[in-house]
Amino acid sequence: MPVSGATGKVLVDQDQVRRTVARIAHEIVERHAEPEKLALVGIHTRGVPLAARLARLIGEFAGAEPATGTVDIALYRDDVGLDARRGALPVVGDTVLDFNVAERAVILVDDVLFTGRTIRAAIDAIFDYGRPPLVQLAVLVDRGHRELPIRPDYVGKNLPTSRSERIAVHLAEVDGADQVVLETVR
Repeated sequence: MPVSGATGKVLVDQDQVRRTVARIAHEIVERHAEPEKLALVGIHTRGVPLAARLARLIGEFAGAEPATGTVDIALYRDDVGLDARRGALPVVGDTVLDFNVAERAVILVDDVLFTGRTIRAAIDAIFDYGRPPLVQLAVLVDRGHRELPIRPDYVGKNLPTSRSERIAVHLAEVDGADQVVLETVR
């Protein structure tokens, strides 16, 4: 059942989201045997609950949860003031990195990978806090259309789209239900 107010075609339902996030967590554990040397950093907004879910699952699978943090990229975007939908002044959220960035591998977590510009901004934000030994990227959905040479290390679903379509990820923590919806932009 679609989230109230959502229109479009549901591509990934609640059970598929749950299984996909669990698979990503397993893949992370396979590559990082020591979760205490790892930090999952969620990009606001929906990357934050995804990072928290992944950390809990990694804790279940590996016996120890990695550190978690959040990053807000509003002031790091290269399109601030250029996008009329966002307005002239960005809304700035919290960046919380309660660990030494230089001592942990950082996995950036986001809901949808599109042009790569959000990820570039997140990397810039992280490096203002230190230089991690490794930065990787985990996304629930990769929809293609990259404008920058950004490639995810962990991908839940590859959902190729046209530019006239939009992928909307809905998560229970933010939207009341888990699903991925394909919407047509008008």
